[in-house]
Amino acid sequence: MSKVLIVDDDINFCVILQSYLGRKGYDTECAFNGAEAIKLLEKGDFDVMLTDYRLPDGNGLELLKNVKCRPSHAVVIVMTAYADIRMAVKAIKMGAYEYVTKPVNPEEILMYIKRGLEKQDLAKGNGSSATKKASIQSSNPFHYVYAQSKQSKDIHNHIDLVSPTEMSVIIQGESGTGKEFIARQIHDKSKRGAFPFVAIDCGSLSKELAGSEFFGHIKGSYTGAIGDKIGQFEAANKGTLFLDEIGNLSYEVQVKLLRAIQERKIRKVGSNKDVLVDVRLITATNEDLREAVKKGNFREDLYHRLNEFSIHVPPLRERKQDIETFTQFFLLKANQELEKNISLIPQEVMNSFLNYPWPGNIREIKNVVRRAVLLSKGNALQLEAMPNEIALAGNISPEYAQDSDDLKSQTEKTEKEIIILMLEKAKFNKSKAAKLLKIDRKTLYNKIKLYGIRLS
Repeated sequence: MSKVLIVDDDINFCVILQSYLGRKGYDTECAFNGAEAIKLLEKGDFDVMLTDYRLPDGNGLELLKNVKCRPSHAVVIVMTAYADIRMAVKAIKMGAYEYVTKPVNPEEILMYIKRGLEKQDLAKGNGSSATKKASIQSSNPFHYVYAQSKQSKDIHNHIDLVSPTEMSVIIQGESGTGKEFIARQIHDKSKRGAFPFVAIDCGSLSKELAGSEFFGHIKGSYTGAIGDKIGQFEAANKGTLFLDEIGNLSYEVQVKLLRAIQERKIRKVGSNKDVLVDVRLITATNEDLREAVKKGNFREDLYHRLNEFSIHVPPLRERKQDIETFTQFFLLKANQELEKNISLIPQEVMNSFLNYPWPGNIREIKNVVRRAVLLSKGNALQLEAMPNEIALAGNISPEYAQDSDDLKSQTEKTEKEIIILMLEKAKFNKSKAAKLLKIDRKTLYNKIKLYGIRLS
């Protein structure tokens, strides 16, 4: 029975979710703040942790760091309000499996728990190689969407060019832009497509656990090594090893990784025997590794080993032509998952989608569409089913709706327009406007001052 830790200061919510998951066969415990959660984590291992981002004594990112320092491979799912989307994206970079926006739907939570535990089993090396291969290949959630913008077509051309080769590839782009999807395409179109595709989230690996994760260990090699473990290099033999967020690896781990790439052999932790491996490496990062090399944070020799070919993935706000394609696709997927039959996307909804800057990129649009499908009635997506910042984006003036070179300025412009719209809706009653925006009055005052908003 899998153990789930629920961390939220809303007692009623915790009890309801605990009861629901209990009926589904999970052993659950609740904590109502970060301190209680840490005490429970110290008492025993949990397979899954569901944590609210905002906690009375801290936030979910602090708990995420605590979990990732442990050898348990716990699946972490962050629950967040839409106002915290950028923090949720940061949580993904730090190793969270997924984020879920409030109000939380228990069935959606259950789906993520099941998928997360399947991924956890693969990371631990459980199951036969045939089962692992089938699971890894069937876990592709996209089934290959071919977007139509020039940038996306260039990416598809690069995929077609590099796939038949044995070249190592670096995929660079913001979190949520579909880097793993691109890596899977390269693998499936390569000569190694019939062999395993194994993904490692380097952002979730501590320096202490990285050696075991990459190369495996033998029983008794360190405290907690209760049995032999196959590393991911060995699990991906003859196939492709995808290293996500490679820039997060410590310098010491980079040295070990370079040796494995150069010599094409690995040594399990605690062993004195080398094991030959044959893998193709594809890596992904949300930072500029060349700058990391200049600053001394990333080994130059490792960078050149990995960077035989590079693919840049622009953020969604820079390829707005693709937004409708992804919206239609995730609408179809959500209809299948939730057993709904929504077929229409009204123009006012699409205008909002086109104006919104999507800081969470494709991952965010997927979550927004799924939630809207769940909440919408009839056969059309409803604007009322969208979070305020997206619903109001359709009313943003054209000068603010244009592409921006940086996310910060684009997001600030959008936020300013939303605040003005809500003030007008509340007839400039700041208390009412703060409630509509779901922020406190002091925060609203600060933002009015920051953006120089004139009050009528």
